[in-house]
Amino acid sequence: FLEIAKFRAARMLWANVVEDYGCAKGCPEKMLVSATTSEYNLTVYDSYVNMLRGTTEAMSAAIAGVDYLEVLPYDFAFRVPNEFSSRIARNVQNILKEEARFDKVVDPAAGSYYVEMITDKMAQAAWDLFRKVEAAGGYVAQFKAGFIQSEIKAVSDKRDKNFATRRDTILGTNQYPNFLEKAGDEITKEIVSRDIPTRMGQVIKAHGCHRDDAVEPLRPYRAAEAFEALRLATDRSGKEPKAFMLTFGNLAMCRARAQFSSNFFAVAGIRIIDNNRFASIEEGVKAALASGAEIVVACSSDDEYAGAVPEIARLIGDKAVVVVAGEPACKEELLAKGIQNFISVKSNVLETLRGYQEKLGIKPL
Repeated sequence: FLEIAKFRAARMLWANVVEDYGCAKGCPEKMLVSATTSEYNLTVYDSYVNMLRGTTEAMSAAIAGVDYLEVLPYDFAFRVPNEFSSRIARNVQNILKEEARFDKVVDPAAGSYYVEMITDKMAQAAWDLFRKVEAAGGYVAQFKAGFIQSEIKAVSDKRDKNFATRRDTILGTNQYPNFLEKAGDEITKEIVSRDIPTRMGQVIKAHGCHRDDAVEPLRPYRAAEAFEALRLATDRSGKEPKAFMLTFGNLAMCRARAQFSSNFFAVAGIRIIDNNRFASIEEGVKAALASGAEIVVACSSDDEYAGAVPEIARLIGDKAVVVVAGEPACKEELLAKGIQNFISVKSNVLETLRGYQEKLGIKPL
């Protein structure tokens, strides 16, 4: 809905600008809009999901009434699109037009209270910002002063934090990843690196040219890159780390926490060994050690952790890293007994998994 409102708000603001500039009678006030689906949302792992992303973005653009639309192929982020991916991207628009009949209604969003409301709010906020920038000398002056960059960085930092803590989801990347998928040869460190301007500078220098940035450049990147770098580090490490779900006690709680923990560690490409429930701690520890897993995750209810986790840690010793799923009330008690590793919905997934990669001897890219 925000994408739909964005285009609608832009047209409103364009009309305001044209009117305020005193455009001559008969001057076209309509803004011609060309849209391209987002590179920011593309992922290199589970890349077929990009087809769905491209479809929903194309729908938003069509409902918003853009004049021209380009749908990027699903593999655009990591290779030169092939005939198949290009055909699928092209047919997204054909389906929306020929089967969904998106071309039969002039303004599908017109009259929607929610769309109209957020359109008005977005237009007002954008107009206020526009006037603020103009009052301070205009866009060029504010770009040179670094104001534009700082405003964009504030938003991108907030988004990055939301992805890192999984408040926002990138399907197949920071939520519900397929840990069995391995990166192909076309996925390289450069593909998942955020330092695009540096790479561009290296290319320019290699061709005997020179670039002197008069202002701080904006640094484009994809939302998934930090997670992909984490995953690629595991894939290229030559190791196949495993996380064993040691489930015991309350069935509902142990299964829920095992599912959460499996999803958590799979984000880093760590192989998951899941289990239904062990009859005893001793049985679970025996199976965990036999599996050769480098990480053993205790999954149960809070009430059972105080007595069980120290015993699990004693039986495992230094043969694996013991992790507790959740933030139990007895956490301070467990910390006092040497239990240091906890994961929960409050965890920063990126920072936490980088720490576990370091414990496993997996070097960052």
